[in-house]
Amino acid sequence: MTDLRTFIYIDRLQPQFAAYVGANARGYIPVPGMAATFVEITPGVLINEVIDATVKSANVQPGLMVVERVFGVLEFHSMAQADVKHAGDAVLKTLGKNIKDRVKPQILSSQIIRKVNPYHAQMVNISRLASMLLPGQDLYILEIQPAAYIALAANEAEKNSKVTLVDCRLVGAVGRLYLSGKQSDIEGAASAAESAIRRVSGIESATK
Repeated sequence: MTDLRTFIYIDRLQPQFAAYVGANARGYIPVPGMAATFVEITPGVLINEVIDATVKSANVQPGLMVVERVFGVLEFHSMAQADVKHAGDAVLKTLGKNIKDRVKPQILSSQIIRKVNPYHAQMVNISRLASMLLPGQDLYILEIQPAAYIALAANEAEKNSKVTLVDCRLVGAVGRLYLSGKQSDIEGAASAAESAIRRVSGIESATK
């Protein structure tokens, strides 16, 4: 049985998030302003059927495909929002699902650390996938499940506040987001990210 863990449409990729996807994916690189959809399913190997339906149904480009033992994740994008939406409909049809069948995301952890210490910043920077965390900045960390919904949180935070994307992990058991900036900007980003996640409808996950 296939579970639709994540299905989310993004109308306009923001500059930092688009750059992150392009730098860390091995597919077709997205650029700011494109529309995108993120899909996460289980079992993971069935993501191959999802990408097949996607690229055959509309003029979209896959930017990210990950096949893990449990989870499969796909991101695809286009400058034409209609193409991305049409490809998304094809995905749902292939899986025999509708938008109501996706898992409703849960916020597992949300924290703001004020005026990060230089040693703390260096430890974060060792493994970060995006920009550097600078000492003295505020740091926002968000953890959600299913993991791929963190894409929505990252994009909405950047859309609504002047922050720096430090790290974003959208594959695995949980999704994590690290943002840095001034106190007021971080607070605005946190509010935008968490509000976007709470607005997503879906079924309650059995995993707590």
